Amino acid sequence: MDRLEPVKMENEKLVILDQTLLPGEEKYIALSGVGEICDAIKRLKVRGAPAIGVAAAIGIYASMRESHARDLTAFRSEYMEAHEKIRSARPTAVNLMHAMDRMLGVLERSAAENEGRDGAVENILSALRDEAVNIREEDIAACRAMGEHGLKALGGSRTLLTHCNAGALATAGYGTALSPVYVGQERGIDFRVYADETRPLLQGARLTAWELARAGIDVTLICDNMAGALLKSGAVDAVVVGCDRMAANGDGANKIGTMPLAAAAHQFGVPFYMFVPTTTIDLDTKTGADIVIEQRSGDEITGMWYEKPMAPDGVKTYNPAFDVTPAEFITAVVTERGTAYPPYEKSLKEIAGAR
Repeated sequence: MDRLEPVKMENEKLVILDQTLLPGEEKYIALSGVGEICDAIKRLKVRGAPAIGVAAAIGIYASMRESHARDLTAFRSEYMEAHEKIRSARPTAVNLMHAMDRMLGVLERSAAENEGRDGAVENILSALRDEAVNIREEDIAACRAMGEHGLKALGGSRTLLTHCNAGALATAGYGTALSPVYVGQERGIDFRVYADETRPLLQGARLTAWELARAGIDVTLICDNMAGALLKSGAVDAVVVGCDRMAANGDGANKIGTMPLAAAAHQFGVPFYMFVPTTTIDLDTKTGADIVIEQRSGDEITGMWYEKPMAPDGVKTYNPAFDVTPAEFITAVVTERGTAYPPYEKSLKEIAGAR
């Protein structure tokens, strides 16, 4: 089975697998304009914190290639406008901010090095391209490393429960929480995965079930409200989920529904692992209470995926995209640099503080 590449660069454009069309259609689209890149991020055509960061890095390079500015002042002005638009496309995924800040740093260093030189803009574009490629390659390597560390942390656990999509589709490759499954598959280790459907956007049903089945992994789809009963039954060895932002104390923001899943796992003694690239650990955010939670349109609850409305017209809705799992419910935090255990204030600082 060919490896999924949901975000990449082709012909100097950002190319993404449009995840809003899955599981019905596997279609790649090429993007280069700032507006269409922001739209793709906001509308979840590309989603998952690592994938969003990679897409943003490639996207701003691709968009600036279309700039007609040939002096540094005009080029930098256009860049900053694009930077602010893309950086604010989704407020919770910290990888987006890290990627954009890295690209901005390259712009500033390259602009200083090329000031007054012929071909300055071309040289800056070349430096931006190199950094975007590096960010993507680093993500693939980090996800595979998380798979290695995850296999060790999971030990003999072979039946997993997961929420939302933290597989290859959420990254540039391998995934975060599902990376041990793919690395294990390469070594002949068989996993069985239960996937929450993940209301209201159905990332588990549309994406996780699709990509695991595509890869030949044993996957069983369940409704979100079945997870507690499944955990109580003893059928699950461990819960594995991703993370969009982790605070310094180990509180982790992930797709809405993760927190009650963690609470149920805690109640029934099932280990709960959060897979978190170090770029997702925000040491400047003290606790989960400080994480900004994106609020999305109620249409996702009342009308999306339905042939006809499934709620009374005009009913009020509450649709946060994420919730925050308290650190005390998290058995361990798996990163590309190793696995962190409580107390997280100490272990996360040791793992992520050196970046």
